[in-house]
Formats: sequence, C-alpha cells, structure tokens
Amino acid sequence: MVKVASYILVTLILLVFLLPFFYTTSPYILDPTKILQAPSLEHLFGTDRLGRDLLARVLNGGQTSLIVGFLSAAIASIIGLFIGINAGFFKGNIDKSITIIIDLFLTFPTFFLLLALVSYIQASSLVLVIVISITGWMGMARLIRSESFGIGNRPFIKILKLANVSKMKIIFKYFAPLLAPIFLISFTFGVSGAILAESGLSFLGLGVNPPNMSWGSLLSDGKAVIDIAWWVSFFPGLMIFIVTFCLIQISDFLQAKANSKEIQQT
Repeated sequence: MVKVASYILVTLILLVFLLPFFYTTSPYILDPTKILQAPSLEHLFGTDRLGRDLLARVLNGGQTSLIVGFLSAAIASIIGLFIGINAGFFKGNIDKSITIIIDLFLTFPTFFLLLALVSYIQASSLVLVIVISITGWMGMARLIRSESFGIGNRPFIKILKLANVSKMKIIFKYFAPLLAPIFLISFTFGVSGAILAESGLSFLGLGVNPPNMSWGSLLSDGKAVIDIAWWVSFFPGLMIFIVTFCLIQISDFLQAKANSKEIQQT
C-alpha cells in the first residue's frame, strides 16, 4: 500500500508543478459563455461560476497548497527538533523551562490560534507559512524531547560526556542520526496537517487573497454552487484528500518500520 501511496503522491506533485508548462490554459481568464460547464474533453475538470478552467485553477492552487504545506512543516519540524534536543540533552532547568513553553502553546487549540493570528494579519503564502510553523512545532518538540531522554541515558553517551567530548559533536554525530526516523515520521505527518490547516483557513476566507488561489479557496468557491455544479468543489477536495491520505500512509509505514527496528534492537 505504501508503494502505491508514494507513487501517487510523487505523480501528483509532478503533475501540479510540471503540467502547467504543457497545459497552457490560464486559470484567470473569464469566459461568460462557459459558466459552470460540466467536465468534458475541452475542460477536463469543468469550469467555475465565472467560466474559468477548473483544471488550470486546481493546478495553480495546488502549487500554493503544496508549497505552504511542505515549507511550513519543514520549518516547524526544524524548530521542534532544535527545542526538543536541547530539552532532552541538557535536562534540568532548561528542560523545565522548555516544557512550560510547550505546555503553554498546547493549552491553546491550534486551529483557533491560527484563526486568531491570521485575523489580524493580511494573509499571503508567506504569512501562512510563518503562522502554521509557529503553531505546529510543539508535537515534534515533545517527541524529540522524549526520545532524547532515552538516547541520553545510553551508556556510550554517558561515557562521551564524561570524556568531555564537545556537546555539539555529541548532538550532531550521535543524537541526530538516532533521531532521524522520528523526525522523518513527524515531518511527513506534519505536512498533511499543514495542508489541511491551510485549506481550512482558505476555506474560511482567511487564506491566500484573490487572485491567488489554493485548494482550500477553490473548495470554498464551490460551496455556493454545490447543488448544481458538484465538480467545482469535488476536484480540489479530491486533491486534498489524495495528498493527505498518501502522506498519512507513508507516515504510518515509517512508524511501523521504526517500531520494528527498535524491537529488534532490544
């Protein structure tokens, strides 16, 4: 199953970024004679209520959703990795301070925190990346912190500390490789969460501003005509579902592999 999910995900990403070079129909041109046309050979995904080609818009919006999703998840994961390693490696007061900060962020429901932030800032792709990153690092930090405690208690790490080996060398040479599987699992899962967060904000009108678009804003555009033109919401919604489903399948597979490897080592 994971191979199929990986192939589908890679294929979809390539199509979103490469197909516009060959499918040159503009996602912005209005055509009053083609309003809400059903999918056909001329318009594979149909047209929206302004006569714009929906396939071109789904491809263009997909670039925004995927860039925001992957970039914000990467930034959030790096922040979480840095904070988690520091908490698990140094322990003591540093760990207590970091734990309080993590718990403070976790007391606020993430999506409502996102809503509060973007309500006071004019949304753009960059703003969405920053806001989702700020509100998405806590899960990674907690995982890395927990795993770092276990690594720090291993005999060879204690010996390295007693031998006064550089802390940075211990972290980068020994902690980082052991934490890589956890980081990859959390990052993969984080991408799906970031795409859903961006889509949710855009669906509520708090995402990217027109004429820019994303899958979430396209999904929102179709809600007014869902009873007469199902395709306007169906195709962007289908893209969100496929990408998040594939990412979750990959994340589950990586977690299963990591767990089986850990069992073999013990």
